[in-house]
Amino acid sequence: MDRLTRSSLRENRNHGDESFPLVAYWISQGPGKVVLDCHWHEEAEFFYVLEGETLFHVDAECFPVRAGEAVFIDGGDIHAGHTLGGSSCSFCAVVFDLRFLSSFGDDAVQKHYVTPLQIRTRTFPRHIRPDSDWERNILHSLRAIISACSGQHSGFQAAVKGHFYLMLNEIAQANRWADRSSAGSAEAKVDRLKKVILHMQAHYNRQIPVRELADLIPMSEGQFCRFFKSMTRQTPIEYLNTYRITRANELLRSTDRKIADIAMEVGFGHISYFIKVYRKVMNVPPSRFRMEVEKSRLASVIEHL
Repeated sequence: MDRLTRSSLRENRNHGDESFPLVAYWISQGPGKVVLDCHWHEEAEFFYVLEGETLFHVDAECFPVRAGEAVFIDGGDIHAGHTLGGSSCSFCAVVFDLRFLSSFGDDAVQKHYVTPLQIRTRTFPRHIRPDSDWERNILHSLRAIISACSGQHSGFQAAVKGHFYLMLNEIAQANRWADRSSAGSAEAKVDRLKKVILHMQAHYNRQIPVRELADLIPMSEGQFCRFFKSMTRQTPIEYLNTYRITRANELLRSTDRKIADIAMEVGFGHISYFIKVYRKVMNVPPSRFRMEVEKSRLASVIEHL
């Protein structure tokens, strides 16, 4: 994974492939930076903090996650993260399709563990800390999964799948299942937020007045801005510009088009404003990002010669 790539709201990328629908991403961010932009995907995810501390949002929940702790995100949950304190944060996100745990038949594992996990009647606890034996054992298996994904030794897929089943065993023995089959009163807030951000995603390449977004819910502009920031810790304009930078990165990485043309295509009216926002989000100018991508590409080619 390109470490400079940022997430979009609803990810369109494929996480793994049909034969092994799981992939691990390693990402680092500096102090005060967005660790994960507000987004969701159909796949489930384990978020494991390697260094630093993150203020994590999942739907309407908000809590700090420290190094050595993990968060489980059910498929479809909106989530985001921001660094806490004065240090940087690095983490690994293991994103996977729950179907990869399924059995071909309706055996005991499928019936009692996988299907309930898929429908969220018996799912993982949200925040996993090393405070008890069962949590420490789950975190040990999660670190083993991350290590296997990093090394990708022969047979690593079997090791990954095996550790997932061991984690289900730990939850079953401790009887610490979570039931998130109904989201309760928070579901309406999340649905409204998804509606707004999907609109941003569909129309990011043009100017979108705050009034237009507020009318989708509907709310007054002031009420809408407060609602949006309470859910994402970003203003609507900050989120929209970050999403535009994500789209710009795709073009910078895959084309040789002029930076000014790319800025216009993703919705920035002025190149100077695009570069200013780009530096704030990415910590480097767009020309540097493109240079680093090219260096990485050449290094990969040389490595395989």
